[in-house]
Amino acid sequence: MLHELRTYTIKPGSLQTILKANEEVGRTVRGDDYGKLEGYWYTDIGPLNQVVHLWSYKDMAERNKLRSQLADLEGWVKDYIPQIRPFILKQELRFMNPRRDFSYPDKNENFYEFRNYRLKPGTAGKWMDKFIGVMPTREKYSTNVCAWITESPDPNEVCHLWAYTDTNQRKKARDGVAGEAAWKEFGSWGSDLLEEMHSTLMWPANFSPLK
Repeated sequence: MLHELRTYTIKPGSLQTILKANEEVGRTVRGDDYGKLEGYWYTDIGPLNQVVHLWSYKDMAERNKLRSQLADLEGWVKDYIPQIRPFILKQELRFMNPRRDFSYPDKNENFYEFRNYRLKPGTAGKWMDKFIGVMPTREKYSTNVCAWITESPDPNEVCHLWAYTDTNQRKKARDGVAGEAAWKEFGSWGSDLLEEMHSTLMWPANFSPLK
């Protein structure tokens, strides 16, 4: 399984235009025939004026084939792309290998946090193994949707996505797990491997499968 995370930085004030074009045109034209949409969000805390969408493919070969077919789809090229292209300032892609089974939260109307960490070269696999090992402790407080090691553009990056009911529940979860002995041990061990840490808080779009 391969996940592709696409992050678009858009012109200030254009969010509703982007969301409407996706809900009314993009999803109708594309569906899940050219990669499965797992989630579509807009940022709220962290980098602003961004939309983030997560797609799943069997592998890179399937992804390249389906993207090529999508580029030949008349409804995509003529109806959808012209609506969003004038508002996109920057496009960033991450190709990520999931290290846990993808899971959906039990309830809808969630608030999501995407965390990405840059590690010392050669340590991503070791860090992820330890992270997954301590996950039962961490998930006592909130739901992990998935955890990945980035394949490209930065192979020394790990990413993880969390679902919360709101920002208050996020704070309670992070405060709660901070008192757990297993989490403290993991944090102490892993701190020497971390070089950068980033967090982005996001709301799901109306048409996002992850709500």
